[in-house]
Amino acid sequence: MTAAERGSTTISERAVARIVAEAAGEVEESGGVGRSVLGVPVPGRRPARTEVRVNGDIVTARVAMSVAYPMPVREVARQVRESVRGRVAELTGLTVRQVDIDVSELGSAASRERTVL
Repeated sequence: MTAAERGSTTISERAVARIVAEAAGEVEESGGVGRSVLGVPVPGRRPARTEVRVNGDIVTARVAMSVAYPMPVREVARQVRESVRGRVAELTGLTVRQVDIDVSELGSAASRERTVL
């Protein structure tokens, strides 16, 4: 059976976005963003917010996350980029061309809460 006879597999942007969020969460010093209702902070944290575009075999991603204070933001962002690129390639075979990081919060490492999906 040739490759053309086997067909193809399509991975949705939503699935890739979940992989990106999980990969970002694997970096110990990174975290999700705080939750709020009508601008009022509420307890608990969400996973990192992600936006993903898949064009053929190329992925571009944007990650909004927090960084544990006093960790260096650039170093944590670099680790997240590497984690995202590696995990997406490993699990999907897609190539991540670009990962934009938005650090929206600096949080205390001692008070960080992890969200388990």
